[in-house]
Amino acid sequence: MKPIFGRGPSLPIRLTLAVLASLALMVADSRYQSFTDIKLYLNALVSPLQYMANSPRLLLDSASTQLMSRQSLLNLTERMERELFLLRDDLLRLRHLEQENQRLRELLGSPVQRDARRMVAEIMAVDTDPFSHQVVIDKGSRQGVFEGQPVLNEQGVVGQVISVGQTTSRVLLITDISHGIPVRVARNDIRAIASGSGRLDRLVLDNITRNTDIQQGDVLLSSGLAGRFPEGYPVGRVTYVGYEEGQSFADIRVTPFAALDRVRYLLLLWPEPRVNEPETAAAEEKEGS
Repeated sequence: MKPIFGRGPSLPIRLTLAVLASLALMVADSRYQSFTDIKLYLNALVSPLQYMANSPRLLLDSASTQLMSRQSLLNLTERMERELFLLRDDLLRLRHLEQENQRLRELLGSPVQRDARRMVAEIMAVDTDPFSHQVVIDKGSRQGVFEGQPVLNEQGVVGQVISVGQTTSRVLLITDISHGIPVRVARNDIRAIASGSGRLDRLVLDNITRNTDIQQGDVLLSSGLAGRFPEGYPVGRVTYVGYEEGQSFADIRVTPFAALDRVRYLLLLWPEPRVNEPETAAAEEKEGS
């Protein structure tokens, strides 16, 4: 029985025919450009396959580029954050120095007579006793500090020196319950004594009768009486004037101009030398001789 499909040429013959056909096509194409149009169509048909075959490499290259870019951006961001942190630290220090410089300028520009000797002191410690308003400053007898010396800041009167060491001194604030300072009302020159209330934000005027012309908002200045504080320095502003039935004296409260809970730098004042002091001293020496 014969097979339906006859056997074709043997495999070597097929290979030989294929090689010859290929050579013929290559010669025809290279010599006569016979397959130019056909190659265009074939390229159009094959190009999607080429893109598909090339897409994994493109994806890998793109992923690698994105990973590198992301890592470089992360490194750049981290470096810039460090630089920003350092710049912020520098900015904070500059702001602190600027505020400190401004406070010192205001302190030295406070209403002090130019001929008077003055010195800036810094607070070293604050008394922790809630019933005593005292601070310790970094100036003492070596700098000429003396007991009873008036102490100010750029806002107004702060207190007075009550004890002196060689390098430090203790200052009693005007709000201490044991402190009192002679004052006058800037509006009408009425004189009074502003005493400490035991609160850093309040003074009181003692023994003021109900008919005394003192009003809320009046500015109090040092009067210069008793010779302890020079005349004309701001002390505080009247914030409350009240009267209680049956009481002989008014209830008058004053807010100090100096923010005593935030003060850091203080100004020490020395009394001005009197003009006739040399002449008086010379006369006394002559009489003694």
